[in-house]
Amino acid sequence: MQITPDEIIYWQYGPVIINATIVFTWGLIVFMVGGSFLITRKIKKTTKPSRWQMMLETIVDVIRQQITEISNQPSATFLPFIGTLFLFIVVSNILLVVPGFQPPTGSLSTTAALALCVFFAVPIFGISQQGLGSYLKQYLKPTPFMLPFNIIGEVSRTMALAVRLFGNVMSGTLIIAILISLIPLVFPIVMQVLGLLTGVIQAYIFAILALVYISSGMREKQENNNQERG
Repeated sequence: MQITPDEIIYWQYGPVIINATIVFTWGLIVFMVGGSFLITRKIKKTTKPSRWQMMLETIVDVIRQQITEISNQPSATFLPFIGTLFLFIVVSNILLVVPGFQPPTGSLSTTAALALCVFFAVPIFGISQQGLGSYLKQYLKPTPFMLPFNIIGEVSRTMALAVRLFGNVMSGTLIIAILISLIPLVFPIVMQVLGLLTGVIQAYIFAILALVYISSGMREKQENNNQERG
């Protein structure tokens, strides 16, 4: 029994390895990009949009609403990044019901890559809004002695993002596999449904935490603006 898709190797030549994580990650990317292209190529402002268009618009509207409510900022700033993170994770977890599919989020390398994206997004968004000097000053608060601790905090929360998502997806997949081998009838189906629900929740939590980390890195300028208005 493979615990992670990294253990499933399809092709290897010396140090070059193509495992299930790589195959299903790129397959998922092609699937999502191709699906988005097919849905959006004929989008029109009509009174009777297609079902696919309505579904896509509903998903985008829900993501926009959540971003605005949590960050208290215009959703357009975060939508491309946060929306992509959420959709990649949730689709990966949902496709677990497809026989033979190995969710890339069950690999620590994938979750670590996603967490690194968030790690670099925090200063990118922060610097773009505050400027380099104002952003770096945050690491010196409340005193310059806090600099190493603030840096450690940035690294540790990135690791926590990666390990949390990996652990939840891997454990869910492993439990379902064990139950199917022991009780191959109704109970595994129920657990699989619960696993899908958990996968959606984990995607939501990951995206929300990423949004909170990014928006907190942009808080300095907002606080200054509020003080000026007051």
